[in-house]
Amino acid sequence: MAKRRIIIVTDGDRIAQKIVGKVAANIKGRAVPLSGGNPTPTSGEEILKAIKKTPHDPVLIMIDDCGDAGRGEGEQALRIIANDPEIEIIGAIAVASNTAAVQGAMVNLSITKEGQVVEMAVDKNGQAKPEQAKRVYGDTVDIFNELNIPIIVGIGDLGKTSNVDLPENGAKLTTMAVEEILKRSPVTVS
Repeated sequence: MAKRRIIIVTDGDRIAQKIVGKVAANIKGRAVPLSGGNPTPTSGEEILKAIKKTPHDPVLIMIDDCGDAGRGEGEQALRIIANDPEIEIIGAIAVASNTAAVQGAMVNLSITKEGQVVEMAVDKNGQAKPEQAKRVYGDTVDIFNELNIPIIVGIGDLGKTSNVDLPENGAKLTTMAVEEILKRSPVTVS
């Protein structure tokens, strides 16, 4: 059986859920709505069942720790998902937040609130942060340091950095982030 190709988004609040749904439509992929919530309300096992029922790839899932700097519900669910042999994580969107006492995660690139692709980190507001090099700080990104994710894109807080990222305006910034993952992915999605 072919592996399901998924993209992780580390945000799950109401705005993020609408944006991820719009992005899935934009790229002709699928979103798993039950993975949305702040924090992630669903177990990794239940999210896995939903992923495996989707008709085609790529599948977008949301994980969110609701500001918890430790191992919150989102990161716990992702650990279960990532360890399933039928799942291949082809990329992740590391959403920056103002959470203190986190390690942060290294990104390959970021999308600024102006829609620029930069090879550095961004903050919660989508501003490029050269002083952070390529490390994005957020409540749900530390687990990326333990996983083998080939492409990680940093982005500001979904829908709150620019009106251009709102679903009614096309969710353009988050769509760009997913498109960058798909362009760089060595895996063809069906």
